[in-house]
Amino acid sequence: MYSLGAYGSMIADRVRVEAYAEALRKTVRKGSTVVEIGTGPGIFAVLACQLGAGRVYAIEPAEIIQVARDVAAANGCTDKIEFFEDFSRRVTLPSRADVLLSDLRGVLPFFQRHIPAIADARQRFLAPGGIIIPRKDMVWVALVEAPKPYGEIVEPWEKNPLHQNLEPARALSVNDGQKVRVSPSQLLTCHKLWTTLDYATVEKHDVRGNLEWTVERAGTGHGIVMWFDADLAEGIGFSNAPGKPDTVYGSFLFPWTQPVRLEEGQSVCVSLAAKLVENDYVWRWTTRIKPLAGSSASPIHLKQSQLGGAVLSPRQLRNVAADYIPRLSEEGLLRRRTLELMDGKPSLEEIAHQLAKEFPQRFLGWRQALTYVGTVSQEYSR
Repeated sequence: MYSLGAYGSMIADRVRVEAYAEALRKTVRKGSTVVEIGTGPGIFAVLACQLGAGRVYAIEPAEIIQVARDVAAANGCTDKIEFFEDFSRRVTLPSRADVLLSDLRGVLPFFQRHIPAIADARQRFLAPGGIIIPRKDMVWVALVEAPKPYGEIVEPWEKNPLHQNLEPARALSVNDGQKVRVSPSQLLTCHKLWTTLDYATVEKHDVRGNLEWTVERAGTGHGIVMWFDADLAEGIGFSNAPGKPDTVYGSFLFPWTQPVRLEEGQSVCVSLAAKLVENDYVWRWTTRIKPLAGSSASPIHLKQSQLGGAVLSPRQLRNVAADYIPRLSEEGLLRRRTLELMDGKPSLEEIAHQLAKEFPQRFLGWRQALTYVGTVSQEYSR
């Protein structure tokens, strides 16, 4: 979940906010029903009311929804906005909407359960002929020369002040990506379209595809950089591409294991895959760099994955093995008992007293148990 300061940064992003506002102005009509998934502090829900919407359903699972309620009240929109404090997949709306609005992206559109949420909302919330904002996201990729962000990834392990060999940590660090800002002059190739997410039809949340470039200028390649162009409504959109005005999104760098000197005319092939695992994406990128024709150099083959960057102990690996026979830990027993007691009869205070009695080694008293029970209640009770 985002902090209030993070939401403030999103609102301060004029490129994003003004594009979404213009898309709403173009699509909301007097009396329209609008549903927003991930309303955050509620600024777009309020704008929909101000544009004449007859009813707005604002969905948000995080505590920021209380700010949205207060913002709606401060702008005289309380009677038009109905708030749902939950994930959209667990919400049932009183009626279908003419406009479905969302911005559930991270740096890229492949963020947590963004795509399944849109597919579900489109099916259950949107009226026939309804409008989806955004309409599409087009995801682009290029090879990049990015010594500064690459250095931020590897130099803590290469140039540590204790002069220790930290290669095991460096090997993990280059198997993950990071948000970056790069200029068009840092691109070593043209940019190519990897995929288009059409939110009117998208169903599959996993994406994979192969790209091939011919290097356009000599330089040192540090990896691949990705960004997206957002199509919100007819003639309205924005991009976080290199050279475009800065947005809250930035671009995304998938580093190579080592910098590679590239010459003009060299061929580079990249296989890129994003797979949704539980509640977030796992990326895999495989790169094959061919030597120039007539060169005696060998091809370079780099195989990388965020799984290769995961820090896992033998114990953690054992606990997810298919043949492992699990047994609840002390913390697991506590969680199970807490959920058993939440059967709709005792209050949280009563549950806390019972847990303090049954788990004296865990809690100093019932008030400490009450804090724990409250946290579990926020996640699981209704």
